Amino acid sequence: MSRSRAKGTAWETAIVDYLRGTGAPHAERRAQAGTKDRGDIAGLPGVVIEAKSAARLELGAWLAEAEAERANDGAALAVVWHKRRGKASAGDGYVTMNGATLIHLLRAAGYLAGAHPDPEGTTP
Repeated sequence: MSRSRAKGTAWETAIVDYLRGTGAPHAERRAQAGTKDRGDIAGLPGVVIEAKSAARLELGAWLAEAEAERANDGAALAVVWHKRRGKASAGDGYVTMNGATLIHLLRAAGYLAGAHPDPEGTTP
C-alpha cells in the first residue's frame, strides 16, 4: 500500500471511530466504486462523507467530488471531512460544505423558519 493510500485509510478509520463514538454505530468505511463512487464513509443515511488527508487544500475539487458522489448515492447531503495538519483526531478535523448544505442543516435543526428552497434552487 502506498504511503498516500495508507494516510487516507488511517484518516477514514479515524472518522469512522469518531462517528461511532459520538452516536453513529453503523458508520463504516465504504469500498471505492470508481465512477459510481458514493463517498468514503457509509452508515449515515442520506449523507455522503468524502474524507481527505492531504497537505494541499483543493476545496473546490473536493466539494465537486463529494457532490458527484451525493448524486451517485441519491443522498441529501455531501460534505468533505479533511484532516487538520498536526492533529490526529477526526474531532479536530475540518468539515467543508457548500452554502446550500448549511442552510439544509440549519433548517433541519430548527434554526431557520420555513422549508423554502434557497433562491438559486440549489438546496440539496
